[in-house]
Amino acid sequence: MVSLWRSNDRGGTGDNGAAQSRDQAHDEEEYHGGHQPDERSRLLPRGEGGYLSPDDPAVSPYNLFGIRALRFFSVVFLCISFVWWVILLVSIFVSPPMMHSRGSGFFDFSYTTLAVGNIMVALVFFSVPSTPMTIWGATMTLFLAVNAIIILAVPRLRVEEGWVGVASAVWATLIAAYLLFQTRCVGWGKREEEQRLTGREETRRSLREWLAVLLETVIMTITVLIPILLMSTLILRARDASLAAPGSKYYVDNRKYEVHLNCIGEIRKNSSSSDQPPTVLLEGGEMPVEHSFQGWVHDAYRNGTIDRYCYWDRPGMAWSDNAPSPHSAGMSADALSEALALAEEDGPWVVVSAGVGGIYSRIFASRHSHDVKGIMLIDALHEDLLSDLGNPGHGFLLWIRGILSPLGLDRLAGAIFRGRTREDRVFGKRAYQGGKYIKGRLQENLVADTMTKSEISSARNIQTPSMRLVVVSSDIETRKSERWADKQKDLTKITNNLLAWDVAKGAPHEVWQTLKGRTLLEKRLKELVKKS
Repeated sequence: MVSLWRSNDRGGTGDNGAAQSRDQAHDEEEYHGGHQPDERSRLLPRGEGGYLSPDDPAVSPYNLFGIRALRFFSVVFLCISFVWWVILLVSIFVSPPMMHSRGSGFFDFSYTTLAVGNIMVALVFFSVPSTPMTIWGATMTLFLAVNAIIILAVPRLRVEEGWVGVASAVWATLIAAYLLFQTRCVGWGKREEEQRLTGREETRRSLREWLAVLLETVIMTITVLIPILLMSTLILRARDASLAAPGSKYYVDNRKYEVHLNCIGEIRKNSSSSDQPPTVLLEGGEMPVEHSFQGWVHDAYRNGTIDRYCYWDRPGMAWSDNAPSPHSAGMSADALSEALALAEEDGPWVVVSAGVGGIYSRIFASRHSHDVKGIMLIDALHEDLLSDLGNPGHGFLLWIRGILSPLGLDRLAGAIFRGRTREDRVFGKRAYQGGKYIKGRLQENLVADTMTKSEISSARNIQTPSMRLVVVSSDIETRKSERWADKQKDLTKITNNLLAWDVAKGAPHEVWQTLKGRTLLEKRLKELVKKS
């Protein structure tokens, strides 16, 4: 080679070195047709018709500036997506300003997780583009676009997801489309470099490349199922959104979210507030009140035992939105107070609650001592057992369930194979599978042993001693746990005006599930309302 000979013949430093560089550049320019070498020509070997071996590492799409730019932008998009992913992860536990989602917040997290995962897969297999990756990339882009369209087209979904959910779904779609474009460009660049540097397009693949193609195909096959499941769950949610809520919904907490409230029965006309019989106010337990004990209370209303009753859904339950995190029992009591005021419902009240709802109703009663005339606790949770409700292990399981809830595996199976209805999913026995419900229970878990425990402790101290009290306990639960039995007994002491404490024989935690339990509850409710 001419330049190599000149390199060997010349030596020294200073002017001689500079002269050597100029001569070498001149030789390169002559070899490349009078032009300085660029990325399209500098790797070609000297000599007419010279080509590189197909296995030479220099035969790479990375030789092209455009391909390197695509990789750079992928890394930038990965960093942006990861920062957004962290923000959404934190927002599940503490809602940043202006980022509260009235839905569960798990869908936007799913879309962002999918975007991060897609970029990472694309970067790992960047230099090994394949037909399966192109096909699956196009399929994923299509389904993600359909996801975004469904969210934007259904008003209820658009409200629940908010701008955060819409932005996350659109971002995931754009990332999928960009990665599809990137795969096509890298494939083109790979063919171009093979043609230029080896004289032909390489059709062989090394064992390493075949393994990479196999692995990326398996990963993409699994990954592309995610937007399909997300789309199916969105369709179910759109179907459920068509179920009208009885009563009305009211914006609370500075219009951050809505809660559902419904009252059954007419207020007696020509009577002052003090002459009105008390309205029964229901607080649900572990499940929405519509599924739990509204049934026996409504029977009591129909047979004339009570004149009127109201019930509401705590944030995350049935038709109510999720509240910003963190959210305690005291905050729920304030939300109920605000909703009742907006509905112009001012009591007097007899509060009836079950399970964990006993915590909420006791806080509400302590803050409305002049309006609440009596309280009925049905196998209610004691404040000393809030540590069980706030168990970290239980919270972690709720978080895992929430992360998986957008896939809707259990809800889809129930709808397809078992004929589950909208009522089942919104407020019925399958309501626990929904993301909103899981988010509400997770919020409950996170502050149970801190904020909520402090609020119920204060409520017990300021509770009006003369308030009438009825406690009904489960025979099965009290026999199962001596600790539970002791705490049920202690609940009878939260006021000095205990009307009755009954242990319903043969009744489970949901006492109204047995005929004897329902009969006992209706009897005690009648007595409590009459004496109040």
